[in-house]
Amino acid sequence: MKNFLLVTLCLLAGWANAAQVIRGPYLENPTPTSMTLRWQTSAPTVSWLEYGPVPRCNQIMTVTPAAYNHKAVLYGLVPNQDYCYHLYVSNAARDGVQEPVNGTFRTLFSAERKVVSFLALGNTGSPLELNAAEDTSAQARQALGYLMNGEQADFVLHTGNLTFSGLNADADKELFKPFEEVFKKMPLIAALGPQEYGPDRQDRESKSFLYSNYSRYHDMPWSNATPKYFYFDTANARFIVLDTNLVEGAVWAPEINEESAQTKWLKTTLSSAADKWKIVIMNAPAYSSGIKGSRPEIADAWVKIFEMYRVHLVLQGGDNNYERTFPLRNGESHPRGVTYVTLGTAAALPTKRATSSPYTARFVAARHYALVKIVDRKLTFTVYSDSGKQLDKFEIYL
Repeated sequence: MKNFLLVTLCLLAGWANAAQVIRGPYLENPTPTSMTLRWQTSAPTVSWLEYGPVPRCNQIMTVTPAAYNHKAVLYGLVPNQDYCYHLYVSNAARDGVQEPVNGTFRTLFSAERKVVSFLALGNTGSPLELNAAEDTSAQARQALGYLMNGEQADFVLHTGNLTFSGLNADADKELFKPFEEVFKKMPLIAALGPQEYGPDRQDRESKSFLYSNYSRYHDMPWSNATPKYFYFDTANARFIVLDTNLVEGAVWAPEINEESAQTKWLKTTLSSAADKWKIVIMNAPAYSSGIKGSRPEIADAWVKIFEMYRVHLVLQGGDNNYERTFPLRNGESHPRGVTYVTLGTAAALPTKRATSSPYTARFVAARHYALVKIVDRKLTFTVYSDSGKQLDKFEIYL
């Protein structure tokens, strides 16, 4: 494979410039038989990606054309399999390649597998602070990235607001650099937050913002029918990602009312999940005692549906805190109810509880991430602060 790489380099040397990988590689859109890798280079260059099942990392090679932004979709993979890869770009002399950037990943699991684990967080963006020496948001991101990299998980769920501005120009500082090692081996799967729609999301002229700053650089399990909401299955679980940004004033966000395409799709997606674990990810919270509070439009549209189809867990963003409700049905604690968890701040300054709510089981004003493990009929949810302190732990049974 190495000789083939050098021959290919010679053939394509006219296209190659000395370049550095300045973003990524980062993994997205996992399936049981494919994976998407993206990366960005400092200058247009050809890139070479070797990959294969562990430990045969150089079994297959793919080449991306000369560009700043690169994307490789790896097809023909095997479910439940660990893979490794080497990413190469040309050296300054154009007669070889630089030391590779290495990574690993795991394909999604087939239905018969009953074990899966994932990380979850939200709101990695934060406003610029005046004193860089006291930039606690940057410190928090670095600390969380370090801690998350030490976990054993299959992918990362994000409840939205990847950057504070929504601009791709801020994504390296607020997302890709602090979590660089995480995204080399764990695919990112994100819900859209209001920041992704941009600061002028209430204006009709804002339609291109999401594409220019988000869709061009990310791959989720979208389709033509559901461009901003989607689902995926792995092992014995179904993950359903919704778009709640209409309630945040995003005029181009999908409707959420009873007759909307998104709501009809949600019912169909839940009804076809049979006896799988059902986990929903969205940004605006149905239940929250934080500063922004509950969004009644979300609760009115979807809470009854969650209860009807036996959703087990809803991961929310929206407020800058961690909060967990008791399992709820009809707004009251119920042993077969739905548990709502707000994962609201990885970087932004945490905010305190604004109201006293009988549905709240745990509230912490701290930056955080979660590690979730499903083993057959048991789900264990553990939350850690950016200092590694355990903030909460609970279990749900199927």
